[in-house]
Amino acid sequence: MSFTPQSRPALGISATERETGLGKDTLRVWERRYGFPQPERDSNGERLYPAEQVDRLRLIKRLMDQGHRPGRLMASSEADLAALYTPAAAPAKPDATDNAPLRQLLALVKTHDVPQLRSALHQAMLRQGLQDFVLHSLTALNHAVGEAWMSGEFEIFEEHLYTEQVQALLRQAIASLPARSGSPRILLTTLPEEQHGLGLLMAEALLALDGATCVSLGTQTPLFDIAMAARSQQADVVALSFSIAYPSRQIAPQLTQLRTMLPETTELWAGGGGAGRLAAQPGIRPLPALPDALAALAAWRKTNGI
Repeated sequence: MSFTPQSRPALGISATERETGLGKDTLRVWERRYGFPQPERDSNGERLYPAEQVDRLRLIKRLMDQGHRPGRLMASSEADLAALYTPAAAPAKPDATDNAPLRQLLALVKTHDVPQLRSALHQAMLRQGLQDFVLHSLTALNHAVGEAWMSGEFEIFEEHLYTEQVQALLRQAIASLPARSGSPRILLTTLPEEQHGLGLLMAEALLALDGATCVSLGTQTPLFDIAMAARSQQADVVALSFSIAYPSRQIAPQLTQLRTMLPETTELWAGGGGAGRLAAQPGIRPLPALPDALAALAAWRKTNGI
């Protein structure tokens, strides 16, 4: 069963923030400045954003991430916005023999067959091994799901369904790895407002498989608590994940602030799609692609004679 935008329920401002990556203050400012979005109001006077407005806001956020200015986008028609959008370049995909399994997994997401999806993902991981599965199949599959969500082929709940199954699989795989006490000791988390934890789990799986001791705080940890946890855990590295949806203007200032709060000997790594827009900063290592995490791990060990 598919749902038109008109049949999907309106979202409150917090849910709209989560689904679009646009902050509440931004939504309110745009409402005053541009006359869009135009939320409805519930019985308590709280904002409710119709599904078609959420879809448009999501597309506008993607276009802003590609460098377009919001003032121009607000005045553009739906057709003009669609014409402006250029999908991000896909990561390296598996060879042609792997295309059929990729299509099968996407079909299972679309049919909402959770047991079969879980089984197919697990079997793919067993066949390929955890590292190849994460670096190649999951990376390509994440891209395909994201594009299907962006184009409207997947509903929001279908993208969430996929993400939950993959996260459960990765947590199980990480838990099944032999207990490690090796170096470096890596603290993994995201900053407040970054709710996307899949990239963080993928990085943790690769680093733990390569012998690092990983301590995950999950998502949305305040800066002060990250700094306290780094000291408590005697972390050699603090690794943060930023999705492409995270407000790009906030990344560098928050990393700079966190850098001052950490011991000089603790490295700070910033990974994920959002890190691809990060300019070089002293004491901060950008890791825009998953293989960069393994390269950073090797570099740390070489520097520290391990």
